[in-house]
Amino acid sequence: MITLKNVSKTLGKHLVLDNINYTFENGMVYGLCGHNGSGKTMLLRAIIVPDDGEIIIDGEKLHRDISFPPNAGIVIESMELLPKYNAFDNLRLLADIKKIASDEDIRNSLERVGLNSDLKVKKFSLGMKQRLNVAQAIFEKQNIILLDEPTNALDNDGVQLIYSIKRKNSVVLQLLLPRLTKRTWMNSATQF
Repeated sequence: MITLKNVSKTLGKHLVLDNINYTFENGMVYGLCGHNGSGKTMLLRAIIVPDDGEIIIDGEKLHRDISFPPNAGIVIESMELLPKYNAFDNLRLLADIKKIASDEDIRNSLERVGLNSDLKVKKFSLGMKQRLNVAQAIFEKQNIILLDEPTNALDNDGVQLIYSIKRKNSVVLQLLLPRLTKRTWMNSATQF
């Protein structure tokens, strides 16, 4: 569970988030919809590093009890993994950091996002890169999954795969542009 208490975030001298209060429950998928510049990405950043207010994650206060959201998978804006490696090898290198994901976990995450390719990342289409970014956010079975516009550059099949990402005892927060809100895609989504 993630609880935001009076969270504020500024960008330069511009107040982007002003005293946000909300609780994101485990086992739920949340879709935050808004136009460009409405503060969706800033909310994700505030969950990691708020300017003011409190972030409580599973009963622990961020930057007092814990320094970073534990067990979090994050895709914020454009991310690039290592271009000279294929998808599996990129995730294998990341897995070596925490040593908690097996090769099977990596293969399962790539399958969940519909990415089955031995091509090097430098030869990936934008949609393939986006699928890989989402796979890196879920392959270690994270309890917090923060995805900033995860459907950018995806075809319809890819969009449906991303919308199906849900884990028991996890918070999944997906940021979306308003054009996607007319689709019926998440049974348990909360729209702000």
